[in-house]
Amino acid sequence: MQNEWIQPILDEAKAKGLERTARVYPEAGGVIKIDGQEVLNFSSNDYLDLGRHPHVVDRAREALDHYGIGATASRLVTGTLPIHEELEARLAREKGYESALVFGSGYMANAGTIPVLAGRDDLIFADKLVHASMIDACKLSGAKLVRWAHNDARALQTRLEQSAGTPGRKLIITESVFSMDGDIAPLKEIAALAEKHGAMLMVDEAHATGTFGKNGSGLVRELGIENAVTVSMGTMSKAMAGYGGFIACSNNLRQLLVGSSRAFIYTTAPPPAVIGAALGALDVFEASPRLGSILQANADYFRSMLHEAGLDTLQSQSQIIPIVIGDNEKAVAISQKLRDQGIICAAIRPPTVPPGSARLRISITLAHLVDELERAAKLIIAAVKN
Repeated sequence: MQNEWIQPILDEAKAKGLERTARVYPEAGGVIKIDGQEVLNFSSNDYLDLGRHPHVVDRAREALDHYGIGATASRLVTGTLPIHEELEARLAREKGYESALVFGSGYMANAGTIPVLAGRDDLIFADKLVHASMIDACKLSGAKLVRWAHNDARALQTRLEQSAGTPGRKLIITESVFSMDGDIAPLKEIAALAEKHGAMLMVDEAHATGTFGKNGSGLVRELGIENAVTVSMGTMSKAMAGYGGFIACSNNLRQLLVGSSRAFIYTTAPPPAVIGAALGALDVFEASPRLGSILQANADYFRSMLHEAGLDTLQSQSQIIPIVIGDNEKAVAISQKLRDQGIICAAIRPPTVPPGSARLRISITLAHLVDELERAAKLIIAAVKN
């Protein structure tokens, strides 16, 4: 009796083309084998193809051998190991900040940081397309949420001016590279507005870490705006190919988070092998500083082929390339057709993207060779246009 309410919700989602299932794949990576067939995976966030990189795997194995499988406790009990502090020091240095703090995931990094920066008496100004984890964190904070038009610095300026004189702290949140549109925020303009209006600024660099900036340091450091950005957030689960999240910030803010961030305090520390893999990824970033540039050049070439065919890729400027379809069921059907042809590109539908903007989301990675990109582009163009 208590579960009768579930089936109608599932039926409604199916009727709207919003049914979701977790499909099992035999392996991970940009090129995988399914039933003996080589398949190009354009839905992986392993942008630099480090998931099986020998050095990254070796660093993970070394940490596993030295520390065992888990940290066994929260960071404030006995879970903080030397390897955690080693990674945080490396991340702070690469990002250009005094300190860094590692969380169990990118979601937890946002959920654990934003409610510390702003509370019930404060204002949060959020780009309309920021990640769901940031919106959930805003709700957790209890702060008043003010949305501003996507990547529109003038709209943000208007919202800030309308709130002039309002008591409490002000926090601006945005992504640098947006996860569904692949476009880039006008960070310099946003940073200038933050300084002018005395607001804190938090930038989610999940998809820019490793793919932009010197040694993969991201767009905040590439633009030289660290002093204006209160928190630079990132993940170890995209270009770093592993798992976990982190923020780079001042020493004082790190200390405040250690003592008050619920997502940091009330969970077990990330496993040593995960931390070792992240350190290995940073080693690769330093040893091969052009990986991000090569990735972006490949993405530009792939995007140009789609543009020539008249496909709508919105304002993509990164390795993330959306192809807008519009209708939910059509997007799913095209995705399945391509899957049958050895191309994996997920159909992304509401609520992940706005209603009416269902799309194929293409992730270019360094696992994809140029001739594979050309073949994939031809198949995708044909599937979308036929």
